[in-house]
Amino acid sequence: MIARRTISAAAIGALALAGAALPAFAQPSDQAESVATQDAYLSVRKVAEGLDTPWGMTFLPDGRMLVTEKPGDLVIVSADGSVSAPVAGTPEVWAQGQGGLMDVALHPQFASNNMVYLTFAEAGDGGTAGTALGRGRMVGDRIEGFEVIWRQQMKVEGPNHFGNRIVFAPDGKLYLALGERFKFAPAQDLSNTLGTVVRLNDDGSIPRDNPFVGRNDADEAIWSYGHRNIEAAAVDPYTGALWVVEMGPLGGDELNRIERGANYGWPVVSRGINYDGTDIPDPEEYPQFKGAAQYWSPVRSPSGMIVYTGNMFPDWRGDILFGALSAGGIERVDMEGGEVAGTEFIPLNTRIREVEQGPDGAIWLLTNAKDGNAGEVWRIEPLQTKPDSADGNRSGAGALPRGQ
Repeated sequence: MIARRTISAAAIGALALAGAALPAFAQPSDQAESVATQDAYLSVRKVAEGLDTPWGMTFLPDGRMLVTEKPGDLVIVSADGSVSAPVAGTPEVWAQGQGGLMDVALHPQFASNNMVYLTFAEAGDGGTAGTALGRGRMVGDRIEGFEVIWRQQMKVEGPNHFGNRIVFAPDGKLYLALGERFKFAPAQDLSNTLGTVVRLNDDGSIPRDNPFVGRNDADEAIWSYGHRNIEAAAVDPYTGALWVVEMGPLGGDELNRIERGANYGWPVVSRGINYDGTDIPDPEEYPQFKGAAQYWSPVRSPSGMIVYTGNMFPDWRGDILFGALSAGGIERVDMEGGEVAGTEFIPLNTRIREVEQGPDGAIWLLTNAKDGNAGEVWRIEPLQTKPDSADGNRSGAGALPRGQ
């Protein structure tokens, strides 16, 4: 058994304010640990370790996983926990602060075209950087012919808020969720893509039905704007809706259903306050902005997201699951008829960077501890028998009414 970790003071405060019991949860070894939720007892098992700041993950058809490491490597993790040497053919990245090699996704027709998509921070002139999206063909265990197919405009100085999640829609279009690089005002300026969700064809070109096509004052790639920093995004396969969870400042993480051409208000409105303590108007004061479906204060610091569709957790089918970096666990959003029915925080006592659903319906996580190469791959599945210590010691936070 690996020794239990202590929880940071910030995490303790966040859990206490959210009404959650502190988790009696040890970091899992190859022998599974258990944790209780409202609907199930979970088996949590460490599958792989020693990853260097893992960031994104996706499953190959053969069950292996492609995992990005923020300093710049793409590796292959097998179900038995073996980690490959770095995959050849990936781009050079600007690995500073929150930038580096970030998300990875497969083309919907990967079985026939072998296309792998990567997002990364790309260096510009004069110490600037911006997000870039590229793709290449996976041949064996290498990427061939990698090319950048879209670049964020504009490149700016600073190490923060790159965002970066790739989501393919049912129609084959590609959504890329982006941060505002901690620059605030550009998120309201349509001439750039900071603080936006962009929509592209699979080759990086602009769909002609994007909302701002033909406007001289707007970047035609923009699908929605007024976002702060999005590291969690997923399409609901049951409804086709695109959902994102974006990071608020001090308070005010937001679950947003993304609509064509909509403005989500940052930095004019927020449920949180600025880091310097100054107030930000509440969303209700500016009804022209699109409101969120759910807010979180204290924040979760969302990263990685799925809409669950598997059979292992039938009560969770259609629900949103996302990783919580600062809170240290998973947030489950109970979705009923396309609306938020409640939320549950599942504490795991470590930073969760990415959430993916495996081919068999298990839930897979990337942990992202602050001490660099402590990154791990965890697998979650239902526990077949209730643990002896479970009675009276449930560690889930319980459902919260909508809007809290």
